[in-house]
Amino acid sequence: MKSNHKKQNKQTKLNQVRIVGGQFKRRNINFINADGLRPTPDRMRETLFNWLMHDIFDANVLDACAGSGVLGFEALSRGAGKVTFIEANTQQAHQLKQTATDLRLASEQFDIHSAKAETTINATHKQIFNIVFIDPPYSLNLWQPIIDGLLTNQLINEDSLLYIESNKAIEAIFDEKTLKKIHIVKQKTMGQVFSWVIKLTHS
Repeated sequence: MKSNHKKQNKQTKLNQVRIVGGQFKRRNINFINADGLRPTPDRMRETLFNWLMHDIFDANVLDACAGSGVLGFEALSRGAGKVTFIEANTQQAHQLKQTATDLRLASEQFDIHSAKAETTINATHKQIFNIVFIDPPYSLNLWQPIIDGLLTNQLINEDSLLYIESNKAIEAIFDEKTLKKIHIVKQKTMGQVFSWVIKLTHS
């Protein structure tokens, strides 16, 4: 019985991921065990925020499939003005609120929506996001619907920077119409993971 009890506790224990830079450097944030929830690795985040270092300060940021929230919280750690988190898993969305409390963030620094990104984006109040993180569970193929929602609702402009993370080449996740609008600013492949920072023309 004891061994079963220990196994059960182990399964319900929260995972942790570390913020790698900025105000909250070395702080661990918690996230639940859930299918498709895999935080961007430390090395990739370090590279990403080096790419964004001249654009992150005071930026209005959207973390479209937040998961652990580490991209959004890392952005706040490094000086972003506000981050909007969207997370479909209700339990993890609650954990994001707990993390915001643990980091003592002011209420005006973040919004957390417990909902699907592809539907919530269509209901988002009109605003321009300077930086958008699009790192959904790979199996859901949400890259195109999220981009479509951002463009249709005019939530990004031609200066907005979009971080895309995928297990497939960019030609495999976007349609021809979108590919013609993409300007790749930065790109990197680590193992089986592809990542890009892109801009989108609206013409």
